[in-house]
Amino acid sequence: MAAKEIWTTIAAERRALADDVKGLSDTQWGTPSLCTDWSVRDVVAHMTATAEMTPPSFFAKLTGSGFSFTKMSNKEIAKRVTGTPASTLARFESRVASKKHPPGPTLSWLGETIVHSEDVRRPLRISHDYPADALKQVADFYRKSNLIVGGKNRVAGLTLRATDTDWTAGSGPEVAGPMIDLVLAIVGRTSALEKLSGPGVETLRSRS
Repeated sequence: MAAKEIWTTIAAERRALADDVKGLSDTQWGTPSLCTDWSVRDVVAHMTATAEMTPPSFFAKLTGSGFSFTKMSNKEIAKRVTGTPASTLARFESRVASKKHPPGPTLSWLGETIVHSEDVRRPLRISHDYPADALKQVADFYRKSNLIVGGKNRVAGLTLRATDTDWTAGSGPEVAGPMIDLVLAIVGRTSALEKLSGPGVETLRSRS
């Protein structure tokens, strides 16, 4: 998938997420997401912040937060959850087609879009089908990188096999399941492990 196609997919997935959360109640916006300490609304605000950031602004904000990625992220979220949930959503919708991003390869932003979309959807029991090619590319990116989420170390010495598309990677005890759940497991979302099977699952659980 070329960079242009990746950004097209990112925009489509942001749009789909915005449509899925448009009718949420205030209570639902406050639902805990799969991201520790972040609500559904916080995750959407974080995705907005990412789509508004550039490499120079990222480093400036990181420096201003004492080089703590967590502090920086929380400060950026706080700026975007003032007012009503509708205003948070409106700001996210205004950035659907944005190609701005912090430093990092383009595939990392596709991965962030997909993973954070599931961070929002799963607690709300909203189902969504992601493009198979996008999931494969994201899985291959995360399993070869320790950038932020530590995917490479997490799946080292394991075979990953999708049961809903043609994709297998790695070697060792097998972990099998739907492609989206493999992606989530690679980045450490433990809830996805319940949908996976095979002798490698417990090893993966111990590393998450």
